[in-house]
Amino acid sequence: MNRQRPGADEKFDDPDYPAYTMGRAAEMLEVSQPFLRSLEEAGLITPQRSAGGHRRYSRAQLRQASRARELVDQGTPVAAACRIISLEDQLAEHTDTGSDTSG
Repeated sequence: MNRQRPGADEKFDDPDYPAYTMGRAAEMLEVSQPFLRSLEEAGLITPQRSAGGHRRYSRAQLRQASRARELVDQGTPVAAACRIISLEDQLAEHTDTGSDTSG
């Protein structure tokens, strides 16, 4: 009976597992909860919802929110910051999936 529940280890390592509440996410990023909602409204992140309807954020989403905060702190409007991050992600996707050209 000393067995772990199936999938428990994967949840700890999964960057997409929605482990953080909105309050905790805002605290970790040192942003306001309305800022996180603005990122959702702009389409950058879509947090999962708990059974009670509360937002839950993953580590991957927190990384995106952190990047958005950097851009906003530099004077970039939220919508533009979200678009920049989306384009950066698309570029990374295409760069990472390309063939290896290192001789």
